Amino acid sequence: MSLSKVFALAALLAHVEARFGQEQIPVAAVQALGDAGFGDPGVAATLAGSIPGSLLAAASPCDKLTIADQIITELGTDQQVIDAAIGLVAAETNFNPFAVDKPFVCADATLPASEQLRGIVPLVDPAVAGSDVENANSATSKTTPFAADGLSQAEVMIAQGFSNFTAKAANGDVVALDGLDESAAGGDAANSTTPADGTDNNNAADGNNGNNGNNGNNNAVQSPCKGGNNNAPSNSTTGGNDNATNGTLADGNTGNDNANNNDDTNNDDTNNNDDATGDNQTGDLDFGQCTPTMARVAGLNGRAATEFTFIPQDPLVAEGQQEALNPNIITNRICDQLINVCEASDEAHTACLDAKAQIEALGTRDQSTADTWNAILGFADADSTKATL
Repeated sequence: MSLSKVFALAALLAHVEARFGQEQIPVAAVQALGDAGFGDPGVAATLAGSIPGSLLAAASPCDKLTIADQIITELGTDQQVIDAAIGLVAAETNFNPFAVDKPFVCADATLPASEQLRGIVPLVDPAVAGSDVENANSATSKTTPFAADGLSQAEVMIAQGFSNFTAKAANGDVVALDGLDESAAGGDAANSTTPADGTDNNNAADGNNGNNGNNGNNNAVQSPCKGGNNNAPSNSTTGGNDNATNGTLADGNTGNDNANNNDDTNNDDTNNNDDATGDNQTGDLDFGQCTPTMARVAGLNGRAATEFTFIPQDPLVAEGQQEALNPNIITNRICDQLINVCEASDEAHTACLDAKAQIEALGTRDQSTADTWNAILGFADADSTKATL
């Protein structure tokens, strides 16, 4: 690994540590509603318990808005209740740079449904370009909501001058919105299954847009956390070096981040990883011989068919490890095995330890626990209902 990558990863890890725990901030205000007598017994505690999972990077950004509506629906319209719900709507999503590189924002115009929560926009991680604008807007919106008639939270943010995010529908699909900063969004937002102009993403074939580093994608100084990318010395010395002004933003093709595939998905350099040295690598994370995913399955090793336990999915990781009711036992095992037997990189092990801390803070023991773990480490598509890979 180059020295520049080492320094970049060190800075990234420091940032993760500094920002960890954002998903816990709105919880206390909602828990306090139960102590104050709002709603039926246990309802406020249940709602508070659902908040951390909705603010993790792997969650749908619309989930927190649904929970905020439930807070008002189930606990009432007292100002203390409304303030707690506003705090959730404006909350920052926990930002894990090993999994995503920009915030996700809800593009469902029906959410939140409560009038008291409309026009409020969220905080974003200070590391995101333009965060100063958005975080100032968020603070303003909590006391003076922006106009939001017929608009989603994502569209309100765009209208107020911030567009460096990925818009998602309630079902998790990426949504293309007018005014969204696709140049900044890169492969995560611009490469939804259907580009804006209906064309495919085969821009690298003629060397005009995909590989010359002049489309506003800064490919010549690609972030080391986006997968080993050797595209800097490509066609940038030939004609067409001012592609940033050639209208490429309009046709949605600048968001391809040099992933030279034609399937319109997963175009964020994960397939250009020329530095991959292990069998299981996500971005710059080399997990060596193992896949660090976790499952939650019922009936393992003679347990009742209704008793669910957690287990590592990779046989090499699971060797000698029984299933466990406590997911923290399994996450600890996975991280240990990455170093002990899997020959994973130090960066992958550090990412695992960060994910372990997030799961412990989450405090859940259901299917979403395994799904969240897998997504944090870059395996969002893993089937957590299967005991083995």
